[in-house]
Amino acid sequence: MNQAELFTKAGLLIDAVGAKGFPAALADLLRLTVPYSYTVVFGYGDAARPVDLFDDFPVSKRKIFVTDYLAGPYLLDPFFRAAKRPVAPGLYRMRDLAPDRFYQGEYYRNYYAQTGLAEEIGVFIELAQSTTIVVSLMRAEKPFSAREMRNLQNVTPFVIAAARKHWGSLPDLTRTNYGGDETKVEESFASFGQGTLTPREREVAEHTLKGNSAQAIGEILGIASGTVRIHRRNVYAKLQISSQGELFSKFIRALRRP
Repeated sequence: MNQAELFTKAGLLIDAVGAKGFPAALADLLRLTVPYSYTVVFGYGDAARPVDLFDDFPVSKRKIFVTDYLAGPYLLDPFFRAAKRPVAPGLYRMRDLAPDRFYQGEYYRNYYAQTGLAEEIGVFIELAQSTTIVVSLMRAEKPFSAREMRNLQNVTPFVIAAARKHWGSLPDLTRTNYGGDETKVEESFASFGQGTLTPREREVAEHTLKGNSAQAIGEILGIASGTVRIHRRNVYAKLQISSQGELFSKFIRALRRP
């Protein structure tokens, strides 16, 4: 990493604060720090759906990364879930925020694996109490090394400060333009299987969809893992399905209904 060139890019980023070219200048600075494939910046606020603030996906990739993602799978995205908690501002690997069975779960198998990514990391930037933006760096070839993560950690405070200056008005933007009549996140899970599943069964279905194991669900809900498995069998029977893949598909179809 050429330090003089990095300072030049940092200066260009500061000049672009408040201008249309800021996100692209931010991506240029990050790519000078470490090479990676794609950038996307999502805003998570009061609106149910994330707001795509910027991306540099080629046309052939935008459907899977943006259109399909916003159709419902975002609800199970570890970055989305972390932003809604929220986590402290900083740089995170997705695998550090994901549930214990994420890579065996149906969100990963049915959606995320199709992206072809080797790894995704994100800079979390809190703008207000209910608004967070995540600058995602996606790499198709191989995971980020420990050295690359250290280099990114060094520039993260600067990235956070610049992004806060540029996107400082985002809370009003999300509430005014995107709040609308979108189904809230909590309501999406709470209403899934309503009239068919009991409240406890809906909770088990929700945490199963998020990628938690029976043991982890038991710890979250304060029940035995064996009881979780019984609830899960009842969910499958009542919904007339036989696998987590069918549960995922049923949930996504439910989201897309008017």
